Amino acid sequence: MTLRLKTLLADAFIKQGALAEAIGLSRPALSALINHGQLPARYDRAVVAASITKFLQNHSAPNAVRWEEEEEPPCVNTAAPDSPLDNPAINEITDEEIQMLLRKQTLTPQARRHFGLTADPFADPASADEVFLSADIRYVRESMYQVARHGGFMAVIGESGAGKSTLREELLDRIRREEQAIITVEPYVQAMEGTEKNGKTLRSLHIAEAVMSAVAPLAKTMSSPQARFAQLHAALRDSARSGHSHVLIIEEAHCLPLATLKHLKRFRELKDGLRPLLSVILIGQPELQVKLSEHNPEVREVVQRIEIVNLPALDAELEGYLTHRFKRNHLPLERVLDRSAIEALRAKLTPTRGAASLLYPLAVQNAITAAMNRAADLGVPAVTADVVRGV
Repeated sequence: MTLRLKTLLADAFIKQGALAEAIGLSRPALSALINHGQLPARYDRAVVAASITKFLQNHSAPNAVRWEEEEEPPCVNTAAPDSPLDNPAINEITDEEIQMLLRKQTLTPQARRHFGLTADPFADPASADEVFLSADIRYVRESMYQVARHGGFMAVIGESGAGKSTLREELLDRIRREEQAIITVEPYVQAMEGTEKNGKTLRSLHIAEAVMSAVAPLAKTMSSPQARFAQLHAALRDSARSGHSHVLIIEEAHCLPLATLKHLKRFRELKDGLRPLLSVILIGQPELQVKLSEHNPEVREVVQRIEIVNLPALDAELEGYLTHRFKRNHLPLERVLDRSAIEALRAKLTPTRGAASLLYPLAVQNAITAAMNRAADLGVPAVTADVVRGV
């Protein structure tokens, strides 16, 4: 079952990638919706539908409200398409290639010898100096730090591999380095899912347990919910009066159920007079932005209070990122990649006009690692554009 949405987008000259980026939906999820009328369970279909309708109306797409209707089977046309971009099969192949680029790649011993590397340039940062900070990333980093120190409610949203977890780890390291009186609370999310059907959801009681464990680890938790939250409020108040700030950090927040998102506002309302006692930082993928849509009435109280900060793709910072990564091995970038290879990589990770950029650190390093392995196999001294295109 193919939805009318595909034809509406084509008639309005809108690329699927542009729609996916605008509404915070992954490209594979949008493709599944368009071609099969299905969405992964982690998405709220009503919220997604409202976002798509608004996007189409804003772009003056005809019959925007009818996009969910089933498309009539097209007439068979044996003529060649006017442009490769008009051929749906090419777009599907591009999506498959994108998924290939996201697979984990590891430098071979041969590649390390070939480029004179003593360590993997794309290994996780071992110190704050090894964290790449563009102007956009620095803004996100400082925003998280200010919320941790002075209070706030924010969501950091980025694609998989954009560097969200690295910024969280750097924040914790910075708090320790600078000896800030900040108590961090991080509930375990290893088995967390958005619904009980798929796994265990993170509920307000679990968050309360995590806060009590961090703020008053020796206290015996009260049994009734009312007494437990009164105890939590008192523990936070006593800790704040002794000079501490408190920040709740939740990874994989796109898996939070809507009920828990609403309850986070109530945690933010725990105060000592006018002073809020608990800051909240949510870290998640674009699905979180869909859940926090202004079109979703269930979370309107949260949407009105939360600051959403997006972690963008590298784009113009691509060369600076690569230079920074190879600097840890004291290796000039031009010894590994020539300029044509960088432009070829940029084109490879932005495969179609209007599509969302995939120039995120994880995708970049996997593509470059594969190209370096290929260059070593071929015996060429540096990665060229042809090598990048061939992986």
